[in-house]
Amino acid sequence: MRLQTALILFILAVVAAFAALNWSTFTASADLSLVFSSVRMPLGLLMLGMLVALTALFLAFAVNLQARALREARLHARELRAARELAERAEISRHTKLHQFLESELARQAHRSEENRTAILARNEQLERGLRTLIEQSGNTLSAYFAEYEDRLEKIAPPPANPDRKNNS
Repeated sequence: MRLQTALILFILAVVAAFAALNWSTFTASADLSLVFSSVRMPLGLLMLGMLVALTALFLAFAVNLQARALREARLHARELRAARELAERAEISRHTKLHQFLESELARQAHRSEENRTAILARNEQLERGLRTLIEQSGNTLSAYFAEYEDRLEKIAPPPANPDRKNNS
């Protein structure tokens, strides 16, 4: 129990005890002026009744205030829940869009990679053909040089006589 509630209950208990101890004085009649007329009634009971009425009004006000606060809290909770759900849906939507974007980018990168691979293979084949042609030309050039050197050597020094021909004759 909160301190304020305990204090209010204590004050009400003190007033009730005071009224019980002085009941004869509370019920004693007195002349009361009501501006336009005069009435004979117990002043203590009138004041006690007014205290009870004010206490009842205060309790009604407190209950009404508490009920309003609960309604607002529920409304805020509903709004917060709706905002949270909206944020979750937006987050899921962002994740889905990001996933789709990444898939499309990966597909595009795979396509580019395949195009580059094809281009590199074609260039490699072209270079291989060029290299084979160059090697063949180099081989032909070397063969021509060797043949030219053989011709020069043959002109300078005649080829040796074949010893097998002498034996056969």
